[in-house]
Amino acid sequence: MSDRAITPTERVSNWLSTFGAALETGNIQAAVAQFQDDCYWRDLVTFTWNIKTVEGKTAVAEMLDMQLDHVKPTNWRIDGEANEAAGVTDAWITFETGAARGNGHIRMKGDQCWTLLTAITELKGFEEPRGPTRPKGVAHGAFAERKNWLERRQQEEAELGYSKQPYVVIIGGGQGGIGLGARLKRLGIPTIIVEKNERPGDSWRKRYKSLCLHDPVWYDHLPYLPFPDHWPIFSPKDKIGDWLEMYTRVMELNYWTSSEARSARYNDISEEWEIVVDRAGEEVILRPKQLVLSTGMSGVPNMPNFPGMDTFKGEQFHSSKFPGGDAYAGKRAVVIGSNNSAHDICADLWEHGADVTMLQRSSTHIARSESLMDLALGGLYSEQALANGITTDKADMIFASIPYKIMHDSRSRCMKRWRSAMPSFTGNLKPPGSGLIGATTARACL
Repeated sequence: MSDRAITPTERVSNWLSTFGAALETGNIQAAVAQFQDDCYWRDLVTFTWNIKTVEGKTAVAEMLDMQLDHVKPTNWRIDGEANEAAGVTDAWITFETGAARGNGHIRMKGDQCWTLLTAITELKGFEEPRGPTRPKGVAHGAFAERKNWLERRQQEEAELGYSKQPYVVIIGGGQGGIGLGARLKRLGIPTIIVEKNERPGDSWRKRYKSLCLHDPVWYDHLPYLPFPDHWPIFSPKDKIGDWLEMYTRVMELNYWTSSEARSARYNDISEEWEIVVDRAGEEVILRPKQLVLSTGMSGVPNMPNFPGMDTFKGEQFHSSKFPGGDAYAGKRAVVIGSNNSAHDICADLWEHGADVTMLQRSSTHIARSESLMDLALGGLYSEQALANGITTDKADMIFASIPYKIMHDSRSRCMKRWRSAMPSFTGNLKPPGSGLIGATTARACL
């Protein structure tokens, strides 16, 4: 008998073997026994056809009882080597279901699972064409009335939405709608993106003059076409707008600009949507099977109503309409709010010689951009992360693998490290009246 200690990779492999065998034989009790009492399973579509987190053994058992017969999971494998730190073993995994192939991430405490992430990567029979299966691009030979790529593309643009109906309509053509449109295009699903602005990327171009993205470049990649390796860490808004416009053309997206959806209703009989679109003054009725709203979480300005606004003789506007600080040299300005946009606009006004005051209603998490990069994002989204083998895809998966209920633990530890590293910075903020908070999702980056 060998008394050799089991390696992290062996521990995960053994767990996957036992867990997979229990699932294949329909032994839910044995599968649930592989989890510790305080456990979390985050599923992205593969088991639940939804984005769902189940917590605790009872919830895991209930989910498997409802889904296992339909999902038919098999072929659980470790992908690479497992790691172990602070009593937690973690590893990347792959698996299959009857309908899909998936990957995921596991964290173990001892020999039991603490957190499990399962995510779909592709549907069987509907794989994206890439690499060896990429299109040829040309049919060699001589063919009567052959159309070249440009002619075929123009025909698609002319027909889709008129003589041919899209399967999917996406309302909102910002980065979310564009990214989803690219995925659907690769799958060969006829899709139209409806965008009210005049050009792709205008949702960024029309923001305040000094705006740069507050998240770093490694966090911001779109599918298939990553930013080049000389792209700035924090992207100026107009540069992002140009990239999005380029992306829609290169990815051959059917992107309707100057278009607004006026109404949408679902027809239970035909099982399709009826969407009335104003396309640059022309009324077009689209009848897709699927409708996606991708208008963003901040697409509609929240304009407060203060007493006296109707008699105030100065300019008043929402931050989304701020034209830039160069128009306000020597003037007095008040900015209502104290998060990212407010700090950007106040700095812009001050740089152009305005006397500016910021009004703060409640406490705000304020941190230096460098501190956030070093302590919060650097391990996942940075050049060092890339050097450590953490690509953006892996970083996104790691972030997705952390259940929200336990995420605050790591955030609190990060905040404590930040406070201890920057005591003079937080101290200098207090005399002017800035209220500080330990950790929130709203932040201002200085």
